[in-house]
Formats: sequence, C-alpha cells, structure tokens
Amino acid sequence: MTHIARHISLLCFAGCVLFGVSSCSPDAGPAVGEQASGLAEVIDWPGYGGPSGEQHFSPAGEINLDTANRLGLLWSYDLDRENSVSQPLAVNGILYVTTGRSKITAFDGASGDLIWQFDPQILETAGRALRSSWGSRGITYWQGKLYTATVDGDLICVDAQSGKQLWSVATLDPETGLYITGAPRMLDGAVIIGNGGADVSDARGYVTAYDGNTGEQLWRFYTVPGNPADGFESDAMEMAAGTWNGEWWRYGGGGTVWNAITYDENHTTVYLGVGNGAPWNHKIRSAGEGDNLFLASIVALDAETGTYKWHYQVNPGETWDYNASMDIALASLTIDGEARDVLLHAPKNGFVYVIDRTNGDFISAKPFVKTTWASMIDPESGRPVEDPAARYPDGESFDLFPGTFGAHSWMPMAFSPQTELVYIPTSFIGSRVSSGGIETEHWERYPGFGADGGMSAAPVWDETNPSRSALTAWDPVHQSLAWQVPTTGVTGGGVMATAGDLVFQGEINGTFNAYDASTGDLVWSFDAKAPILAPPVSFSAAGRDFIAVQTGSSTGAAALGTFFEDIDIDYRNMSRRVLVFALDGTANLPDRQPISLNAITDPDFDIGARPLMAGAIAYGRRCAHCHGLGGVAAGSAPDLRASSTILDDEAFAAIVREGALLGNGMPQFGELDDETLLDMRHYLRFESSQMRQ
Repeated sequence: MTHIARHISLLCFAGCVLFGVSSCSPDAGPAVGEQASGLAEVIDWPGYGGPSGEQHFSPAGEINLDTANRLGLLWSYDLDRENSVSQPLAVNGILYVTTGRSKITAFDGASGDLIWQFDPQILETAGRALRSSWGSRGITYWQGKLYTATVDGDLICVDAQSGKQLWSVATLDPETGLYITGAPRMLDGAVIIGNGGADVSDARGYVTAYDGNTGEQLWRFYTVPGNPADGFESDAMEMAAGTWNGEWWRYGGGGTVWNAITYDENHTTVYLGVGNGAPWNHKIRSAGEGDNLFLASIVALDAETGTYKWHYQVNPGETWDYNASMDIALASLTIDGEARDVLLHAPKNGFVYVIDRTNGDFISAKPFVKTTWASMIDPESGRPVEDPAARYPDGESFDLFPGTFGAHSWMPMAFSPQTELVYIPTSFIGSRVSSGGIETEHWERYPGFGADGGMSAAPVWDETNPSRSALTAWDPVHQSLAWQVPTTGVTGGGVMATAGDLVFQGEINGTFNAYDASTGDLVWSFDAKAPILAPPVSFSAAGRDFIAVQTGSSTGAAALGTFFEDIDIDYRNMSRRVLVFALDGTANLPDRQPISLNAITDPDFDIGARPLMAGAIAYGRRCAHCHGLGGVAAGSAPDLRASSTILDDEAFAAIVREGALLGNGMPQFGELDDETLLDMRHYLRFESSQMRQ
C-alpha cells in the first residue's frame, strides 16, 4: 500500500520539481572591472550564468589543480529558513546573496561583513503563487543596480550600493496562475524575465523586456499562440498556430520560460529555453496532433525588438514534460574543420544538442543517458526518431527513460572553453508513464493550483545502472563521454568550471567537491553539513580568488524525498548558509545537530476508515513538492509524518486552509473542504504508521 500511495503522489506531481560586465562578448575572456576602493583589479560574477555566455565558467585561476589542496572555508553566514538553492553574484568584491523569497543580502566578499539587506516582504501578498514554494533562483547586476523577481511576478530594481528599491513593475497577472522562479537576465541595458506555472494552471508563457533604468516595458514575446479569434500578437504566433490542433487555448498551452535565457551580444540575439505544454498530455492539449510550437524549443529573438529570428524544437508534440528549460551555453567550436558559433543544450530528454546559433541549424545531438523514448536524432531533419509506444497510445504504460524528472533538471551545467567539455549534473531515474483511466476528450484540470499533467508517471530505475545520478563530462565536438563520476541521490547540484582546470559541484549528502576538469579525479572535498544543490560561483578581489556557494535543499529535491531516506536530511537541522572559500581559509562549521525523527503516537488509526488513495492524490498534487513524496521530507519543509497536527482536525485546518503559518512561508489552501482535509490527514497518518515498521 505504501508503494502504491507514494507512486500516486509522484504521478500527481512529477515534473514540477522537478553575464559578464555588459561590454563582455559571449566568448570573451575574463570580465574584469576596477574595484571601487582602487585596489587590484577584480573578476566579477555579475549574472546567473557567470562572466560570459551562460557558461558557468570562471576565468579566475588562482585556485587550481596545484593549489586546491590549500582551499579552505574563509567565512560563512546563516541564512533564513527558506529555500537556499539560489546563485550569488559578485561585483567589485561585494557578494550579493538571494534566497527563496527574493531577499537580497550584501556582504564584503573577502571578510563576510554584512553591508545591507533587502526584503520585498512577499509572504502577505504572494497569494497562491506562494504555493510554488520555489522562490528565486538568482538575481542579476547592471551598472550599479540589482534586479530580482518575486514569486508573485514583480520585477524589482535595487540600488547595489545601498540596498534601496529604485522601482518595481508587475510582470504578470497572478490570477492567471503564472509565477516567477527564474533569475532575470540583462540584454545590454534591458532586463528580461519569463515565468512558470504550466504544471499547475492554464498558463500561456511569455517573456518581457524592461528598460534597466526605468522599468518601462520595451517588448513582450509570447511563446505559444492564443485563441485565433482574438488575433495574433505577431507573425510568429500566426505561424505557430498552424502547428496546434483542437481548442488548445482553453488549456493555455504552456511554454513558460521559467529558467533558460541567454544573451548573445555578438549576434544581438537572446535565446529562450521554452518549457513544456499545459497540460503535458499531447492528446488533451492538442488532440494528439501537431508539433505545438514553440513548446520544448530554443527560440532566438532580436534582443532589441523581441522579433522572432529562428527556432529549434527538441521535442515536437512534447508529451512527457521534456521541456527545454535547462541552461543554454554559448561557445565557439571547431567542428569538421570549421569554426562555428554554437549553443550547447542538454535538456531533460537525455540528448546533448549542438546548434548553430547564427541561424538555428542543427549540427548534432547524441544521448548522454539511456533514452527509450527515441533511438536517435535524425541528422538530416534534426527531429527525434521516436518509439511510438512512448506516447502511451490507448493508455498503455511505457517505461520512459529518462523520466519526467529529466536526465538534466534545472541545476546548471558548465562549459569550459579550455577543455571544451560540458559538465552536466545527470539523473538516471525513469518514469512509467500512462494515460490510462484519463478521459482525454473531457479532461478538466485538477482544481486549486494542484499539479496535473493529464497523465500518470511513477518512478522506475534502470536495473543495469547501479548509480542514481552522476556528474557527466561530455565532449560536444565529438559527441562522446569524456568521464563520469557517481553522485549521491537522484541528482547532484549545479556545476561551475574554472580556468584553474577544476569543476566544482555540491551533493545532496552535503559534500562540496572539486574535480580535475580533464579526468574527473577528485582533488578536494569539503563537508558542508547540509545539502548543496545551488550552483557555485567564483570571483576575485584584491588579488585573491574566492569560491562561494549556498547550502540547502529545494522543492525539486523535496518532491523526491522518499529516495533520500538513507541520507540525513531534515528541515529542522538543515543549515541554510552561504559559504565562501579561499586558499588557506581556516574557518570551521558547527556540527550538525542530530535529530531523531519519530512517528507520532496514533493508536486509534484505522487504515480502512477513509479512502487512502484520495488523500494520496490530494497530498501529492498540492503538498509533495515541499513536504516530500510519501511524506518523506527532504529538507525544504517539515516531515509531516512526525507532526502531531495530523491528529488534530482543527489545528490541521487552521494551518492548511486558514493560513495560520503563512508568516512562516506555509501557503494557504482556502479552497479545500472538510472531506479533502480529512483525506489528507488520513493519508499522512498512514505514512506515519509505516515509520514504525
């Protein structure tokens, strides 16, 4: 029964988990600026993807293969108890750290001295957008200003020196079900932001560019077409509409740009990584017909006007949550003797793509994991050669590899222009997918902002692979594996490569590792005493190099909490910190306090008193992404199996329905009736009872 209930929880939620200075060209070297104090030159990390081209590569080289053994903790700072998987920024020796509720804290990067803090105070205003519980992945910097986006859709500009808000603009209508989790990006004076929400609402994705000084809207580009009766916003939308069928606009269509946005200064182009459909199931969304542009696509726009240039679709007619929202790195590579400006992309579907970024021409794609949905990408057409059974015709189940979690989730990969390798945090989890029992012709979305893809997806494993995840080094020129090292759990953290021929990555078990970029040999490791999923950054100031990373779990990992039962992760003893390392650092972290997690005493529990599956579904669609699949928390929220509130009807309703803990970040689910709350409590009491066995 536990096995069934947990799989239902996952199928209800699966997939929800789950720049340099402005004058620096995408393929340039170090992004160097003068420090305000007049000290030695500094190397900054002013945007989410690093100094250039979204490569997550640092040109700082003091910390290298020869000196890594001297690397030590310089200072640390305890952050608020919220999601802490964001990426810091560093400009002119100042480190800017953001956390899940879009708070920003500024530190002296070398000393750790606190300079200022900014809090947009979103808990009381975010409404149902707070249910995404993700918050901010990162911020960006331009000309003395920082830009952050809140989960409920505000884009905020903050003075980088004082921490004072300069302006704020609403980028979306929260009633649409859209929200923001991604980091803004800079387009030479314009700041661009997308949104998310296609897993839980009738969303229609778009990106918007705003003037970096004033917040004035410059342009907006929709990624999927709306109702033809309302007219089309652009020629691109009219063209895209020809690839859709049925009344897709009733479901929004999806296509949210919640993560990947890359600016190419050399070609005055911005590349969007477009998300999955709403709902996932192609048979519902588009009557099972058409490519559904621009879902699961890389879309190139003129950065100045937002005008469509070209697109490449990784998954035509996408139906497995195989979005293209993973980061897009720019590179210049010699392929078949010809120098080419390319973009590198490793989306959820398990292939590494090399695309000509000047025109969108397909160059190559090869799988870096087991792929059962397609045997290859046709070299002539650039389209996948699919297994028809993967589309679960007539409701039959199919063992999909990679699964809906993806071979590569949001955690950034890195590209080193020195080794010309891509370093990908890789997952090997699969999904048993099916649309059995779902009325595709009369389907209605699960109400109340709950995860619903119009299909089911339960986890399966590749029995031939003993690992659940790995750090994969891939040669994109020859499309071949360079090296691979296993990592703990179902995914490792974000990755950074450096000019010191090192690759840094954190793990869910709390280790922070540095590998030889050419061989994969482990050269340094640190016990961070908390999970690390955030991508690291590197910066230099006053002639010294620093490495910074944040510790803490996320909603994406929490959703798969049942797979972390053998790892000591708990909401109450998991530290959310920023850690800063340098050569000869000697600071220490306090020991993690052990916590014994025990089931509640519940002698009156009767498993047959209520339908167990009803509670599993209600919990899985609303709660699992924070409190964990099967109630097994992985750190972003408390483990409810050990909470006495699941025994108390009034206390449970006060928290879940009335919002008694909204101030602590617990969203309010005012639409839930008494029966649903009883079903959820019954399911959680059952999961608690299994802890005693």
